[in-house]
Amino acid sequence: MCTRHHNPIQCILPPYMTDKLPGRVDGKDLDQTSGDEQIRLKRKMLAQIPVAMKKNAMMSSFKAKTVLYREVYDAKQIPVKIGKLLWKEGQPMIKNDTDAKNVIVGAGLVWNFYKKLFKRNSIDNNGLPILQTIRYRENAYEDYYNAFWDGEQMFYGTGNRKYTGSFTSDLDIIAHELTHGVIDFEARLEYENQSGALNESLADVFGIMIKQWANKTPARKSDWLIGKNILKGKNALRSLKAPGTAYINDPVFGDDPQPAVMKDFVKMPNTEKGDWGAVHYNSGIPNYAFYVACYEQGGHSWEKVGAAWYAALTNPRLLKPHSNFKDAANATVKSAATLFGKNSLPVQAIEKGWQTAGVI
Repeated sequence: MCTRHHNPIQCILPPYMTDKLPGRVDGKDLDQTSGDEQIRLKRKMLAQIPVAMKKNAMMSSFKAKTVLYREVYDAKQIPVKIGKLLWKEGQPMIKNDTDAKNVIVGAGLVWNFYKKLFKRNSIDNNGLPILQTIRYRENAYEDYYNAFWDGEQMFYGTGNRKYTGSFTSDLDIIAHELTHGVIDFEARLEYENQSGALNESLADVFGIMIKQWANKTPARKSDWLIGKNILKGKNALRSLKAPGTAYINDPVFGDDPQPAVMKDFVKMPNTEKGDWGAVHYNSGIPNYAFYVACYEQGGHSWEKVGAAWYAALTNPRLLKPHSNFKDAANATVKSAATLFGKNSLPVQAIEKGWQTAGVI
């Protein structure tokens, strides 16, 4: 699936990291591109379906709900798509299964964040049940080093203790991937070039916001790190505060290659080998803009700056499938002006964020 490939399908671990993981098990060369392509095509197909029609299709097996509803499946490290039902809403919390508890609690926090702050009814705003599979594995020969939203549900690998922690271990990872689902139902940003980097950035932005919200962490006291429990030592997957510094001289992954500003924008071809126009690299730029805006604003990230980001994400007149960084800057500034006033501190903070990142 997303373990070692050049085919980004909105997994938390990008290709520039997964490509450095071991590629042979028991003498077998592992090729996962066919599985990757199937998922990528599925996501592309779902993205082309009108949102109203997609909501109806995805709810065909479930009655639309106005309350949180979750199901957790266990693939048991066997190469199966979804596994056996382990837990569903209304049952007692699982006590002796850390992966299961992580995703149950994590999905609940994500649902409550969107509901309480933005009155959003689940991922699709139509009561979609949150289905999650833990201990997912792509093939019989290799550990699975990733987590992803496939357009309909969540999958988590457990990794390998030699290289990573479990991919259920960080709330911001769970929130990042479920937010890809929100993006699918809202701006539907094309997964290529700057719109693809915006897609990844929005998932990071809401991932970190949800972690901060759950822990009541003010913007100026947050570490702004995504995936702190995945890599060994003090390393993390990404830093919104300082893109390019999340991990340095890591024994497996080397150095974080993300740019923070436009002058360091990474140019790569819009192909699988080119990370579809370097979407995982350049997401660091709008990430940094968001961090600076939140720091300038002060207080909690979700109260003003995050509210403007959500308003932009859910306004089809402001963000469209092929929107670029400047479009996102204009969308968030306009949203802040509408919410808080043209000359308000949130507007000034957001403008400062995009200016510092070199976008405007």
